[in-house]
Amino acid sequence: MLKRSILPILETALQISPVVLLKGARQVGKSTLVMELRKNYVVLDDVSTRVNAKDDPLRFVETLPKPTTIDEIQKVPELLEAIKIVVDKKRNNGDFLLTGSANILDMKQAKDTLAGRIIEVDLYPLSLKERSKKPNENIVDRLFDGDFSTQELETNDIVEAILNGGYPDVQNLKTPLEKKLWFSSYVSTYIERDARDLGEFRDIDSFYRFVNIVAPRSTSLLNKSKLAKEVGVRVETCENYLVILEQTFQLYTLRPFFENIGKQFVKSPKIFLNDTGLMSYFLGIYTIEAFENSRYKGALVETFVFNELMKHCSFATDNTKIYHYLTNDKKEIDFILERQNRVIAIEVKSSSKVGKDDFRHIVEYQKKSTKEIFGIVLYMGKNVLHINEKCVALPMGYLG
Repeated sequence: MLKRSILPILETALQISPVVLLKGARQVGKSTLVMELRKNYVVLDDVSTRVNAKDDPLRFVETLPKPTTIDEIQKVPELLEAIKIVVDKKRNNGDFLLTGSANILDMKQAKDTLAGRIIEVDLYPLSLKERSKKPNENIVDRLFDGDFSTQELETNDIVEAILNGGYPDVQNLKTPLEKKLWFSSYVSTYIERDARDLGEFRDIDSFYRFVNIVAPRSTSLLNKSKLAKEVGVRVETCENYLVILEQTFQLYTLRPFFENIGKQFVKSPKIFLNDTGLMSYFLGIYTIEAFENSRYKGALVETFVFNELMKHCSFATDNTKIYHYLTNDKKEIDFILERQNRVIAIEVKSSSKVGKDDFRHIVEYQKKSTKEIFGIVLYMGKNVLHINEKCVALPMGYLG
């Protein structure tokens, strides 16, 4: 079984907090990870267990052997108040390890209930480093340390990693048909369970249309009015659908960057799907040949890099924020990593060639900003190219 990068953080959280919530999309490996740590394990997907928990939440929690794990806590949010009561009676760090495939703590009442008693830990689909059995290597830390050494990975290996995505079960699938069947089942299960439970939909078909329309738009600026019009729903309904996709970790919105450098910045966030394997499924791309010929090739590569950066930010040594950079005069940088007063500006290219012109927006930003900025272009080639003392081109294999 592959070791997860987040494990040391999860173990530390259990040492210092009475309640820890491990949250992430369905099938990212939450249950597998927590079963390594705990013997006492309660699954709320089980109907009889869920009924007992809802009938008398306090008694249910009080009678659980401690420490304990409660899987899929979003199924019975009433347990949160009971957990608070039990913790306040006797506070023992690590007593409750919760997992959730819907972010219940996005809901104000739930967040207030366990304020000061809970630590949240995010688990994402497998990173490329985890798949390469190097879970302790953090690419974000290495970028800020100026460590640009890289192992050579074949371009086809990178493309396969993009098409497979990071869901653990998919790593064992060999054929396009197997992957198509797995993702088809995943989408229908997700919509039938998590999305329906959270959204209480009157029209599940319109939500399904929304998902199919949003998925190919990964890397795009969020335009709610345009999305609502295409799906045939009100803007308010569109906003509700977006919230549900975010709360179930299927979609992320990336905030725009801002700095006072004499430029007007676009204020809209960008949207990103949580996994390029899932995105490839929605696009019908299962082979390297189809990937190379697709007009979505660039969006798939950019989505891949975003998800890798986000995963590594989650266990970096220092707090690191990620943004997108876009000005009203169309100066664009795909990603900005900000740590204290230092910035790394990252452009993503799906081409195997790179030149100085690919750094032009980064160089312009470097000249205008008062911050310490290093520029990087990630591309589908093989060589590390030092453009100047503040810019370097890195092969996509750096991520693995």
